[in-house]
Amino acid sequence: MSESLSDKFARLAALKPARKAAIAGVADPPRGLAPEIPVGSDRLAQLLGAFPHQNEFGEHLALRHWFSDSIGPEAPDGPLNQDALRLLAPDAPTIVADPRQWLFLDTETTGLAGGTGTYAFLVGIAWWDAGGLEVEQFFLREHSEEHSLLTALAERMAERRVLVTFNGKTFDWPLLDTRYRMTRSIRTPEPCAHLDFLHPARNLWRLRLGSVRLAELERHVLGWNRGDDLLSEFIPQIYFDFLRGGSPDPLVPIFQHNQMDLRGLAGLAARVVQVLSDPERSASDAYELYGASRICERRGESARARKLFQSTIEKGESAEFPEQAGRAARRSLALLAKRDGDHSAAVEHWERLVGGTREGLEAYEQLAIYHERHARQPELAAEISRDALAELRRSLRLGLIAPHVHSHARTRFERRLARLERKLSREIARSETSLLKSLAGPRS
Repeated sequence: MSESLSDKFARLAALKPARKAAIAGVADPPRGLAPEIPVGSDRLAQLLGAFPHQNEFGEHLALRHWFSDSIGPEAPDGPLNQDALRLLAPDAPTIVADPRQWLFLDTETTGLAGGTGTYAFLVGIAWWDAGGLEVEQFFLREHSEEHSLLTALAERMAERRVLVTFNGKTFDWPLLDTRYRMTRSIRTPEPCAHLDFLHPARNLWRLRLGSVRLAELERHVLGWNRGDDLLSEFIPQIYFDFLRGGSPDPLVPIFQHNQMDLRGLAGLAARVVQVLSDPERSASDAYELYGASRICERRGESARARKLFQSTIEKGESAEFPEQAGRAARRSLALLAKRDGDHSAAVEHWERLVGGTREGLEAYEQLAIYHERHARQPELAAEISRDALAELRRSLRLGLIAPHVHSHARTRFERRLARLERKLSREIARSETSLLKSLAGPRS
């Protein structure tokens, strides 16, 4: 739903606090430093154990916290495994192999739409250190502190050159890049490489979990439950209330939410590296192994992908819900075989997949295509289409298939069958004509 004009003006007006208090100890603030900050800033600093950080552009609030507990696998204790690195970032510079160069980043913003009117009012960064995770957070007590915050972030990014995010390539980093450009005085820091773990997470866990929200991955992959957490959609309004002079107390859960995001990202990154380093040994189930297989396939490692897809089928035989991962792996093997022109192997996989599932219906269609176009057996293709329609009726009757899926698939197979039957009718007519001519014999 788009914002009304009045809502947009209200959001922009919130960036200018209605109530302010002087910054203590700053008699002649440098250029860019606001002479006043919102009421409640001192209390917020006390609640968080934060402190004002000053540089050439002014001040912002800063907070550091070291977390000794590990969420999920421990951080890599040496250079990354080359197999994992090749699958994560095949063209990345060698610096990516050094986890000490990784800088995790997550932002909290004044809106989710992006654009020049959106600010990152809280920027959290983290890095592995001394067996734990060091988290640092930069906070805008008001908009005039943005230059100071961006400068501090640029300094940290110069120390660790590999940026690591979760969906940060499409949101966090483009937003920050825009904010740097709009200052016209602070150069955008350029990471040597940017690793984003959203896409590896989708490949590894979407089949099993459906949702790949970070909190869901923490719970089901890392075994860590956040407990009560702040809903992201409430975050901008809480910040606007603070700018207008409201209580700072509701901001504390935002800082905690940001810390949990960074800890979850670090744990998730370690788990992805662990799985991709040796999928057959490290994958916890057939779903993870199938995800690693897909990553290999997308990176062009077809031979390795086939091996892992086959292992997925075998590993899935002892899993609690083996069918879904096994079917998905067999479908991938069939498509790889078809792409390589190995039609006999593809047909073997498709024949083992036929049924009322998504992969099973695709198998019926692929078999019909093969027998019509390659084997030149339109009568068998028509028979397969009839079998598919019968399976659709059965699946709908048993409630195994959604009505809209049934309707779409039925239309597709009915059209295919009608076309095949017309083709067979023409062939029969031609055969009969040819037979009649041969029986009539040559004309005298």
